[in-house]
Amino acid sequence: MSSYLLIESRDPFESRGFGQRCELAAALATDGAAVTLFLVENGVLAARSAAAVRELDRLGRSGVSVLADEFALRERGIAVAELAGHVKAARLDELVKQLGTGAKAIWN
Repeated sequence: MSSYLLIESRDPFESRGFGQRCELAAALATDGAAVTLFLVENGVLAARSAAAVRELDRLGRSGVSVLADEFALRERGIAVAELAGHVKAARLDELVKQLGTGAKAIWN
């Protein structure tokens, strides 16, 4: 099975491409791939439940694992308790681990 790691660093409210990359992640998961969307830097702004980002809700239902960088969350004052239900906080070690296992990466 193929595995993909999409790394999103852009603010989803300022980047038009955020939705397109979420569509790509959902399509890859539908095709049977293991897909992780890892939110880093300003990408973690989408992880808050109050942000109500529809694309992330869809990814959760599609089986895409959505992770948010713990450091980026702390830097932006976002508590783990504020994350949307399908988003998990993770250390960058997880990103490195997935890259080390051969996941195909797309970084934005």
